Amino acid sequence: MTTVQSPPAPPTAIRPRVVARTGLYAVLAANAAVVAYFFAQAGFASNALIVIGRLFGLYGALVMAFQLVLVARLPWLDRRIGMDRLTSWHRWTGFALLWTLLAHAVFISFGYADGAGVGPVTELVDLAETTEGVLRAIVALGIILVVGAVSARYARRRLAYETWHFIHLYTYVAVVLAFTHQVAVGTTFTASSAAKAYWYGVWGVALGAVVLGRLVLPLWRNLRHQLRVSAVVHESDNVVSIHITGRDLDRMPAQAGQFFLWRFLTRDRWWQANPFSLSAAPDGRTLRLTAKAAGDGSAALRHVKVGTRVFAEGPYGAFTALHRTRSESLLIAGGVGVTPIRALLEELEGHAVVIYRVSADRDAVLYDELRELAVAKGADLHLVTGPPVPDRLAPRELARLVPDIGDRDVFLCGPPPMMNAVLRSLGDLGVPKQQIHFERFSLAG
Repeated sequence: MTTVQSPPAPPTAIRPRVVARTGLYAVLAANAAVVAYFFAQAGFASNALIVIGRLFGLYGALVMAFQLVLVARLPWLDRRIGMDRLTSWHRWTGFALLWTLLAHAVFISFGYADGAGVGPVTELVDLAETTEGVLRAIVALGIILVVGAVSARYARRRLAYETWHFIHLYTYVAVVLAFTHQVAVGTTFTASSAAKAYWYGVWGVALGAVVLGRLVLPLWRNLRHQLRVSAVVHESDNVVSIHITGRDLDRMPAQAGQFFLWRFLTRDRWWQANPFSLSAAPDGRTLRLTAKAAGDGSAALRHVKVGTRVFAEGPYGAFTALHRTRSESLLIAGGVGVTPIRALLEELEGHAVVIYRVSADRDAVLYDELRELAVAKGADLHLVTGPPVPDRLAPRELARLVPDIGDRDVFLCGPPPMMNAVLRSLGDLGVPKQQIHFERFSLAG
């Protein structure tokens, strides 16, 4: 077995996630200050309501650009923060954007209505009919309202992912409409050439990041690597492993613990992308994913033929050895969540303890591999079976299995209820948050 060895980061190393998160905050704060400067430079010739409305509009534009960067899937950010956290931040900034743009529309409408002596609705209709770019802004706001409504927790749970994703794509239409509105009537575009250059730069970077991360990099990597299915292995009645080969895979920047969005280019499945983790550390020759039949996409993998072309977006995820803070580790897997855990065990150096939580022995996917790997690596392996209640990974049980748990990095992957329970147990045991590593892969879509 060929493995990629990665020595742990020293305990004093600056954590990559902290660096990336601080960098994002700093960039956003700096841009907020620049926006305020150019806004003040343009002057306050209008009444207070219009001034406030314009400021909300400018910050709405900045938040919209920041949102695009969050979901651009830029490798540097993704490996340090993780797609799940970036997606979560994108969601919350989306609601901030919604309220900011609503405030912009309300203050502007009331402000101009106050000067014209008419109602705000009448004034808004008049602006849409007579002022270039306003109608486009109203359409953009309507799109943002619809996207915000379907992104609310109640609606999101009742919509199929494909439906939600299709509606969400209209956000890009709103971005283009909002930008053209800003160009047409934005005071900073007419008051200062420096401000105009700044805003073109902001939108250029944001849209360029999306094009680079979501289009150029995936196309370039797939053209370069020419991925194909090389083997299909049925691990059990409902679990299958897909082995994938291609060109120059030693130059694929994939790490154990990461995942790809896989498209198997068959007649009936080419359009569907599913997130599956690597179930073995990349060795420069092949990639392997292992999936349990839990839906149409994963169930269809059992029928994939050897030689099928594969289009893979990624690698994605921060669930890697890059974030280690200790020389020893604890890896906790639940069900098919063992796939990235198995890959990580293959790569990690230092003593490791592995806890594999399943309902019954027959559910222990890849257990034979995991056991052989644990012996080869000198790791301690515990197979914990039984129903969810009583909790077999409660604080007392974890402390019994791993007495020095507070001195280890903890890597956790499994079903959401199990992960939430383990996270509570780790908190009760006082394990520092910076030593706990997990990723909620369901957010990747």
